[in-house]
Amino acid sequence: MSPGNTVKLTIDGREATVAPGTTIFDAARGLGIDIPTLCHAQHQTPVGVCRVCTVEVKNARVLAAACVRPCEDGMVVATATDGVQRARRTLAELLLSDHPSPCERQQSTHDCELERFGTACGVAAPRFSARPSPRGHDESSLFINVDHTACILCDRCIRGCSEIKQNFVIGRAGKGYAAGIAFDTDVPMASSTCVGCGECMVSCPTGALTNKKIVDVDLPSGQEMTAAQLQQLDIFKRMSGTFLDLNRGAVVKRTFRPGEIICREGDFGSTAFYVLKGKVEVSIATPLGHSAARRQRDTGRKGFFRKLTELVAMEPAPRTDVTAPRYIPIDASVDLELSNPVAQLNAGDLFGEMTCLSFYPRSATVRAVEETEVLEMLRNVLQMLQKDKVFKRELDQRYRERALDTHLRTVPIFAGMDSAVFDRLRDRVELVRFEPKQVICHQGEVADSLYLIRIGFVKVSQEFPGGELVLRYLTRPDFFGEIGLLGQHGGEGGERTATCTALDHVEAVRIKADDFHALLREFPDVQARLAEEAQRRLEEDAKRRQSIGAVPLDDFLSQGLMQAQNLLVIDLERCTRCDQCVRACAEAHDGVTRLVRDGLRYDKFLIATSCRSCRDPLCMVGCPVGSIRRHPDSLEIIIEDWCIGCGLCANQCPYGNINLHPFTVQGDDPEHPGRRKAMVREKATTCDLSRDYPEPACVYACPHDALHRIEPMKFFGIPQ
Repeated sequence: MSPGNTVKLTIDGREATVAPGTTIFDAARGLGIDIPTLCHAQHQTPVGVCRVCTVEVKNARVLAAACVRPCEDGMVVATATDGVQRARRTLAELLLSDHPSPCERQQSTHDCELERFGTACGVAAPRFSARPSPRGHDESSLFINVDHTACILCDRCIRGCSEIKQNFVIGRAGKGYAAGIAFDTDVPMASSTCVGCGECMVSCPTGALTNKKIVDVDLPSGQEMTAAQLQQLDIFKRMSGTFLDLNRGAVVKRTFRPGEIICREGDFGSTAFYVLKGKVEVSIATPLGHSAARRQRDTGRKGFFRKLTELVAMEPAPRTDVTAPRYIPIDASVDLELSNPVAQLNAGDLFGEMTCLSFYPRSATVRAVEETEVLEMLRNVLQMLQKDKVFKRELDQRYRERALDTHLRTVPIFAGMDSAVFDRLRDRVELVRFEPKQVICHQGEVADSLYLIRIGFVKVSQEFPGGELVLRYLTRPDFFGEIGLLGQHGGEGGERTATCTALDHVEAVRIKADDFHALLREFPDVQARLAEEAQRRLEEDAKRRQSIGAVPLDDFLSQGLMQAQNLLVIDLERCTRCDQCVRACAEAHDGVTRLVRDGLRYDKFLIATSCRSCRDPLCMVGCPVGSIRRHPDSLEIIIEDWCIGCGLCANQCPYGNINLHPFTVQGDDPEHPGRRKAMVREKATTCDLSRDYPEPACVYACPHDALHRIEPMKFFGIPQ
């Protein structure tokens, strides 16, 4: 280095010769002098935002940040004077006052750089009070924990994301006191375009960004795959090696012989499967059939209720039920035909997504048809795969080819339509995903799309001055967004009439407004069906709004009884405890009663343990095969024959009104292939209001007029 191209300076009494442009920090490091820093990482461009590296420059007006201050010829620098030490101690106190000590990183690996710096400065308890963080924790991502309270705004994650990895996902949002890091347009991390490379975690000096560990999950025996082995596979070759290393053990390769079961319907799990090689059969092994309110005409006069019906010659009321769906939705890229619930998946297919992401029971039994290799993975890896645009495009294409037509045919507005409708939609629809609690559309927004739910559950609600009113829960084959697009809600056309929120991981088929209106012009039958459904929903919503009238909404929703639309009450002053109601219910349902003569007391009434047909039916959320739904023309909750007996709806019901009952059914004998035998299987049962009869069996059978099915707001005199 020629003398004209050098800079000479003195640092802590030691002379140094460096190239022009060298920072004080780098010059001191060359001399072996340690200057603390938090915002500076040596492989990133220095920004000087933490000021922890502050040093004293002789004759300078203020202290200088060593990481950004270039050296000057003849400069005299002191790195550890009393003034510098006091400044660093004050900085440490200020930063630690807002820091959740010990943070996640300190608890896990004991190497939080801020807490280590505070200890070096002798800071035990900061003198300054902490500011409340308005942002808190972001736990949406399945592989990175985000703790905004531990963030010191050092910008190392921003530079790691932008400079090092060129992803440009992380930036600053807000100003002054409200400043913080943000993902894309300040959305939850899981909803952002983050590719999970892990560079931000590696760069972060505190516990603000940490790896989300795999806890309380043990994958079954299988070959553990290293990052190098996984990246040799097509589906992982675009994934960050850092991420795969951090999540080693989250993917195993398993081999199954022909006939071996990979997973069983109804079992709870937390993994998804990707078929590497071979072929698997997907089926519902639980035999179809149920104990439903269907009148048995060939059983003769049996039981009290049957005798009464013979005496009065009561004929079943005509039913208005619509045709049941021809396909059973399952957690895979195919649907199962109701008459023959069996399908096959091949290499490249993924199944078990909803079990993995939302911990729902398995929706089907999967067994190997031939020698098969599958990758079993935890949800942090699955979510990262879903962010891979190439992998997502391949899955979407498989769905379009194999399941889109059957999905559309199960949607009521498209049922029975000519194939031309589906041909038009096939290449125009978009498959979209939403994270749990993500708002899909807001009440009052301009409507721009119709959504057909493929996987997951959506809550539809309206905001009122007193709070939120849940209108309904939707799942496949439901749809939403048609009212705003049709402009039928009484205001200016094109506005959303309700807020729709994803309750869990939701996948939907999106039809954009232009394609929607073009479809209606070409197929007027679809428009007529949509208009009819929109009008029906609007009328239902109007009745709900009217029913809550002058009642404070928060109080209304907090009363369990007021959730009920159809409540079974027993007048205790009339009831003689004869149990004829219970026996009548059992006789009407093949010996399985849906009524328990016990429950809450309200005034002089017993609120019997029987389905309430809730306005907010939590039981309908989570069914892995979509077998529980509300009757389209009335209030009752229906449990279809293809119920697999997982028990999730019974657990979801807050009033204990759904029970699992054993039924004897005919099924395949696993010990003797080709034979069938009687077996006992559990299925969910609940009151269906005896929908084959003019009135509920229990009410009809009571000899003392003590039982009543009532609408609670009217019956108990709640002001309208």
